[in-house]
Amino acid sequence: MKSTIILLCAVGLVACASRQKTVNQPVGDWSYRIVNTYPHDTGAYTQGLFFSDGSLWESTGEYGSSTMRRVDLETGRVMLQQTLADNFFGEGAALLGDKIYQLTWLNERAFVWDSATLKPVSQFTYRGQGWGLTTDGTRLYMSDGSANISILDPATFAVKGTFAVRHEGDLLQNINELEWIDGRLWANVYLTNQIVVIDPADGRVEAVIDLSGLTTHLEITSDTDVMNGIAHDPATGRIWVTGKRWNKLFEIEVGTPTANKFDASRE
Repeated sequence: MKSTIILLCAVGLVACASRQKTVNQPVGDWSYRIVNTYPHDTGAYTQGLFFSDGSLWESTGEYGSSTMRRVDLETGRVMLQQTLADNFFGEGAALLGDKIYQLTWLNERAFVWDSATLKPVSQFTYRGQGWGLTTDGTRLYMSDGSANISILDPATFAVKGTFAVRHEGDLLQNINELEWIDGRLWANVYLTNQIVVIDPADGRVEAVIDLSGLTTHLEITSDTDVMNGIAHDPATGRIWVTGKRWNKLFEIEVGTPTANKFDASRE
Protein backbone atom coordinates (compact mmCIF):
# COMPACT_ATOMS: atom_id res chain seq x y z
CA MET A 1 0.00 0.00 0.00
CA LYS A 2 1.39 3.35 -1.03
CA SER A 3 0.00 5.09 2.04
CA THR A 4 1.24 2.57 4.59
CA ILE A 5 2.46 4.35 7.72
CA ILE A 6 5.83 2.98 8.80
CA LEU A 7 7.79 3.40 12.01
CA LEU A 8 10.42 6.11 11.95
CA CYS A 9 12.80 6.89 14.82
CA ALA A 10 13.01 10.67 15.04
CA VAL A 11 16.61 11.64 15.66
CA GLY A 12 16.91 13.76 18.79
CA LEU A 13 13.28 13.50 19.87
CA VAL A 14 13.93 11.11 22.73
CA ALA A 15 10.51 11.30 24.36
CA CYS A 16 8.74 10.31 21.14
CA ALA A 17 11.37 8.21 19.40
CA SER A 18 9.53 4.94 19.93
CA ARG A 19 6.31 6.36 18.49
CA GLN A 20 7.40 8.29 15.41
CA LYS A 21 5.94 7.32 12.05
CA THR A 22 5.90 8.87 8.62
CA VAL A 23 3.57 9.15 5.64
CA ASN A 24 4.89 8.09 2.25
CA GLN A 25 4.98 11.38 0.42
CA PRO A 26 3.26 12.12 -2.91
CA VAL A 27 4.94 13.85 -5.84
CA GLY A 28 3.72 17.28 -4.72
CA ASP A 29 5.70 17.60 -1.49
CA TRP A 30 5.76 21.06 0.06
CA SER A 31 8.97 22.34 1.57
CA TYR A 32 9.17 24.94 4.33
CA ARG A 33 11.36 27.43 6.12
CA ILE A 34 11.22 28.85 9.63
CA VAL A 35 10.26 32.53 9.60
CA ASN A 36 10.27 33.10 13.35
CA THR A 37 10.08 31.31 16.68
CA TYR A 38 8.09 32.21 19.78
CA PRO A 39 7.98 30.82 23.33
CA HIS A 40 5.43 28.10 24.03
CA ASP A 41 4.23 26.84 27.39
CA THR A 42 5.83 23.45 28.05
CA GLY A 43 2.91 22.66 30.32
CA ALA A 44 0.48 22.92 27.38
CA TYR A 45 -0.54 19.55 25.98
CA THR A 46 -1.61 21.14 22.70
CA GLN A 47 -4.77 19.71 21.15
CA GLY A 48 -6.22 22.64 19.23
CA LEU A 49 -4.73 25.87 17.89
CA PHE A 50 -6.03 28.89 15.97
CA PHE A 51 -5.27 32.60 15.55
CA SER A 52 -7.73 35.47 15.90
CA ASP A 53 -7.72 39.15 16.85
CA GLY A 54 -3.95 39.28 17.17
CA SER A 55 -3.81 36.41 19.64
CA LEU A 56 -3.16 32.71 19.61
CA TRP A 57 -5.92 30.51 21.02
CA GLU A 58 -5.08 27.08 22.35
CA SER A 59 -7.00 24.08 23.62
CA THR A 60 -4.95 21.86 25.93
CA GLY A 61 -5.64 18.30 27.01
CA GLU A 62 -5.09 15.70 29.71
CA TYR A 63 -7.39 14.91 32.60
CA GLY A 64 -7.05 17.41 35.41
CA SER A 65 -5.27 20.07 33.35
CA SER A 66 -7.39 20.68 30.22
CA THR A 67 -7.98 24.33 29.30
CA MET A 68 -9.18 26.73 26.65
CA ARG A 69 -6.89 29.75 26.61
CA ARG A 70 -5.98 32.97 24.86
CA VAL A 71 -2.21 33.36 24.54
CA ASP A 72 0.00 36.34 23.74
CA LEU A 73 1.91 35.35 20.60
CA GLU A 74 5.11 37.24 21.38
CA THR A 75 5.57 36.09 24.99
CA GLY A 76 3.55 32.89 25.26
CA ARG A 77 1.80 34.36 28.31
CA VAL A 78 -1.72 33.11 29.02
CA MET A 79 -4.03 36.13 28.87
CA LEU A 80 -7.40 34.47 29.42
CA GLN A 81 -8.22 30.92 30.42
CA GLN A 82 -11.13 28.57 31.07
CA THR A 83 -10.32 25.34 32.90
CA LEU A 84 -12.29 22.17 32.21
CA ALA A 85 -13.47 19.89 35.00
CA ASP A 86 -10.96 17.20 35.92
CA ASN A 87 -12.95 14.45 34.22
CA PHE A 88 -12.79 16.13 30.80
CA PHE A 89 -9.91 15.77 28.33
CA GLY A 90 -9.75 18.80 26.01
CA GLU A 91 -9.20 18.33 22.28
CA GLY A 92 -9.58 20.36 19.07
CA ALA A 93 -11.10 23.85 19.03
CA ALA A 94 -12.37 26.33 16.45
CA LEU A 95 -13.71 29.88 16.37
CA LEU A 96 -16.87 30.58 14.40
CA GLY A 97 -18.51 33.97 14.78
CA ASP A 98 -18.20 34.97 18.41
CA LYS A 99 -18.19 31.40 19.73
CA ILE A 100 -15.35 28.98 20.40
CA TYR A 101 -16.20 25.29 20.01
CA GLN A 102 -14.02 22.87 21.98
CA LEU A 103 -14.09 19.08 21.69
CA THR A 104 -13.31 16.49 24.33
CA TRP A 105 -11.61 13.19 23.69
CA LEU A 106 -13.79 10.38 25.12
CA ASN A 107 -16.47 12.41 26.88
CA GLU A 108 -18.60 12.89 23.73
CA ARG A 109 -19.12 16.49 24.81
CA ALA A 110 -18.36 19.77 23.04
CA PHE A 111 -18.18 23.01 25.00
CA VAL A 112 -19.10 26.37 23.49
CA TRP A 113 -17.39 29.45 24.95
CA ASP A 114 -17.92 33.16 24.41
CA SER A 115 -14.79 34.32 22.59
CA ALA A 116 -14.63 37.65 24.43
CA THR A 117 -14.86 36.28 27.97
CA LEU A 118 -14.44 32.49 27.68
CA LYS A 119 -17.61 32.15 29.71
CA PRO A 120 -19.72 29.07 28.88
CA VAL A 121 -22.46 29.53 26.29
CA SER A 122 -23.76 26.01 25.67
CA GLN A 123 -22.81 22.36 25.23
CA PHE A 124 -23.37 19.70 22.60
CA THR A 125 -23.12 15.92 22.62
CA TYR A 126 -21.79 13.77 19.80
CA ARG A 127 -20.93 10.13 19.24
CA GLY A 128 -17.39 8.80 19.18
CA GLN A 129 -14.05 10.41 19.89
CA GLY A 130 -13.21 14.07 19.43
CA TRP A 131 -9.77 14.92 17.99
CA GLY A 132 -9.42 17.92 15.65
CA LEU A 133 -11.82 20.76 14.83
CA THR A 134 -11.82 23.65 12.35
CA THR A 135 -14.25 25.71 10.27
CA ASP A 136 -14.62 27.04 6.75
CA GLY A 137 -16.53 30.00 8.14
CA THR A 138 -19.90 28.28 7.83
CA ARG A 139 -19.55 24.66 8.91
CA LEU A 140 -17.36 22.75 11.36
CA TYR A 141 -15.02 19.91 10.36
CA MET A 142 -14.19 17.29 12.99
CA SER A 143 -11.70 14.43 13.04
CA ASP A 144 -11.95 11.41 15.34
CA GLY A 145 -8.56 9.72 14.96
CA SER A 146 -9.62 7.60 12.01
CA ALA A 147 -9.46 8.48 8.31
CA ASN A 148 -12.91 10.08 8.50
CA ILE A 149 -13.81 13.76 8.80
CA SER A 150 -17.33 14.81 9.76
CA ILE A 151 -19.00 18.02 8.61
CA LEU A 152 -21.09 19.52 11.42
CA ASP A 153 -23.85 22.09 11.72
CA PRO A 154 -22.55 24.59 14.32
CA ALA A 155 -26.09 25.40 15.48
CA THR A 156 -26.93 21.81 16.42
CA PHE A 157 -23.68 19.83 16.08
CA ALA A 158 -25.59 17.46 13.81
CA VAL A 159 -23.51 15.58 11.25
CA LYS A 160 -24.31 16.88 7.77
CA GLY A 161 -21.80 14.76 5.91
CA THR A 162 -18.61 12.74 6.16
CA PHE A 163 -15.69 11.96 3.91
CA ALA A 164 -12.60 9.80 4.15
CA VAL A 165 -9.04 11.09 3.78
CA ARG A 166 -7.10 9.16 1.17
CA HIS A 167 -3.41 9.29 0.36
CA GLU A 168 -2.67 8.08 -3.15
CA GLY A 169 -5.92 6.11 -3.07
CA ASP A 170 -5.49 4.50 0.34
CA LEU A 171 -7.15 5.48 3.62
CA LEU A 172 -4.98 7.62 5.89
CA GLN A 173 -5.66 7.00 9.57
CA ASN A 174 -4.82 9.15 12.63
CA ILE A 175 -6.06 12.46 11.24
CA ASN A 176 -5.65 14.81 14.20
CA GLU A 177 -5.64 18.62 14.65
CA LEU A 178 -7.22 20.53 11.75
CA GLU A 179 -6.91 24.00 10.24
CA TRP A 180 -8.73 25.54 7.26
CA ILE A 181 -6.26 27.35 5.00
CA ASP A 182 -7.18 28.80 1.60
CA GLY A 183 -9.94 26.31 0.88
CA ARG A 184 -8.00 23.27 2.06
CA LEU A 185 -7.88 21.28 5.27
CA TRP A 186 -4.45 21.04 6.84
CA ALA A 187 -4.13 18.19 9.32
CA ASN A 188 -1.55 16.84 11.71
CA VAL A 189 -1.12 13.07 11.35
CA TYR A 190 -0.85 11.70 14.88
CA LEU A 191 2.51 10.17 15.84
CA THR A 192 4.28 11.89 12.95
CA ASN A 193 5.97 15.24 12.37
CA GLN A 194 4.02 15.70 9.15
CA ILE A 195 1.08 17.79 8.00
CA VAL A 196 -1.16 16.70 5.12
CA VAL A 197 -3.03 19.12 2.89
CA ILE A 198 -6.49 17.74 2.05
CA ASP A 199 -8.99 18.68 -0.65
CA PRO A 200 -12.31 18.78 1.27
CA ALA A 201 -14.24 18.11 -1.93
CA ASP A 202 -13.04 14.51 -2.15
CA GLY A 203 -10.73 13.88 0.83
CA ARG A 204 -7.65 13.49 -1.37
CA VAL A 205 -4.27 14.35 0.13
CA GLU A 206 -2.73 16.87 -2.22
CA ALA A 207 0.60 17.30 -0.45
CA VAL A 208 2.64 16.44 2.62
CA ILE A 209 4.81 18.86 4.59
CA ASP A 210 7.52 17.01 6.51
CA LEU A 211 8.42 19.16 9.54
CA SER A 212 10.76 16.69 11.22
CA GLY A 213 13.52 19.29 11.10
CA LEU A 214 11.69 21.43 13.66
CA THR A 215 12.54 19.01 16.43
CA THR A 216 16.23 19.92 16.16
CA HIS A 217 15.31 23.40 17.40
CA LEU A 218 13.54 22.16 20.53
CA GLU A 219 14.79 21.69 24.06
CA ILE A 220 13.91 18.02 24.38
CA THR A 221 12.92 16.72 27.81
CA SER A 222 11.18 13.59 29.06
CA ASP A 223 7.87 15.49 28.77
CA THR A 224 8.29 16.58 25.13
CA ASP A 225 5.58 14.90 23.08
CA VAL A 226 4.42 14.72 19.46
CA MET A 227 3.81 17.51 17.01
CA ASN A 228 0.26 18.88 17.10
CA GLY A 229 -1.21 22.31 16.43
CA ILE A 230 -1.67 24.43 13.28
CA ALA A 231 -2.81 28.07 13.27
CA HIS A 232 -3.36 30.44 10.35
CA ASP A 233 -4.06 34.15 10.02
CA PRO A 234 -6.17 34.64 6.84
CA ALA A 235 -5.45 38.38 6.85
CA THR A 236 -1.68 37.98 6.52
CA GLY A 237 -1.24 34.36 5.45
CA ARG A 238 1.00 33.62 8.44
CA ILE A 239 1.11 30.01 9.65
CA TRP A 240 2.25 28.69 13.04
CA VAL A 241 2.85 25.14 14.23
CA THR A 242 3.84 23.57 17.54
CA GLY A 243 3.56 20.35 19.54
CA LYS A 244 2.46 18.91 22.84
CA ARG A 245 4.63 20.44 25.58
CA TRP A 246 7.01 21.92 23.02
CA ASN A 247 9.00 24.90 24.28
CA LYS A 248 8.63 26.72 20.96
CA LEU A 249 5.97 27.83 18.53
CA PHE A 250 7.22 28.10 14.94
CA GLU A 251 6.06 30.49 12.27
CA ILE A 252 6.69 28.80 8.94
CA GLU A 253 6.41 29.62 5.26
CA VAL A 254 5.77 26.81 2.81
CA GLY A 255 6.82 26.30 -0.79
CA THR A 256 4.13 24.72 -2.94
CA PRO A 257 4.79 22.31 -5.82
CA THR A 258 4.71 25.23 -8.26
CA ALA A 259 7.10 27.30 -6.14
CA ASN A 260 9.07 24.73 -4.18
CA LYS A 261 11.82 27.10 -3.17
CA PHE A 262 12.71 26.03 0.37
CA ASP A 263 15.24 23.43 1.37
CA ALA A 264 13.97 21.88 4.61
CA SER A 265 17.36 20.23 5.17
CA ARG A 266 18.68 23.65 6.15
CA GLU A 267 16.29 23.87 9.11
